[in-house]
Amino acid sequence: MDWNLFFFVVFPYISLTLFVVVTTYRLIYRPFTQSSLSSQLLERRQLYWGSIPFHHGVVWILLLHLLALVFPKALLLWNAVPLRLYLLEISGFALGLWALVGVVVLLWRRITVPYIQAVTTRMDIVVLILTLVSMITGVLTASLYRFGSTWFTGVFTPYLWSVFLFQPRPELVISLPWIIQLHLINNFALLAIFPFSRLVHILSWPLDYLIRPWQLVVGVRDRKATK
Repeated sequence: MDWNLFFFVVFPYISLTLFVVVTTYRLIYRPFTQSSLSSQLLERRQLYWGSIPFHHGVVWILLLHLLALVFPKALLLWNAVPLRLYLLEISGFALGLWALVGVVVLLWRRITVPYIQAVTTRMDIVVLILTLVSMITGVLTASLYRFGSTWFTGVFTPYLWSVFLFQPRPELVISLPWIIQLHLINNFALLAIFPFSRLVHILSWPLDYLIRPWQLVVGVRDRKATK
């Protein structure tokens, strides 16, 4: 088997198909499963120190990646001035480290706090491990291969658009260092498991509560115990 063909042509389409089909099904037919299942009542100190840097760091990192994907020329124009380029690179690296610290704290919390262990699923651990790998490979890429905000637009932007347009060009990423390839493959894996995890709550909108059916809560009480 040609592993390059699998990982950079076949696997991306498997991931995208699972993401679109299963997420759509879950949002329409399983609306009550769109929850982050917060464990704040069980433990909040580590949750605070993990959740805040993780969520804020990841959100800004994703926005920067989206900017490079949708507006590559604008990003290149910004990077044309060395000072702005260094500011962007340092900011991205700092956000990556911040998010990395957050996911380490969240993973440690999941495996060390007894109350949290009781409500932790295997999928929770898988998501955190894949996210940890994504953060580590992202930080290493930023450290070892500088100015990623510039070469991203010449490598990953055309590759991802070629996948979206059903004209995949794996040759754009086959020659990349293995750490960058792992970062890409790992993110496709995250995309594939997204609809099967609690991450799907990211797509929930408060307006859904106006149109979805009421949730009925039924309690069972032992009448003998109340006498």
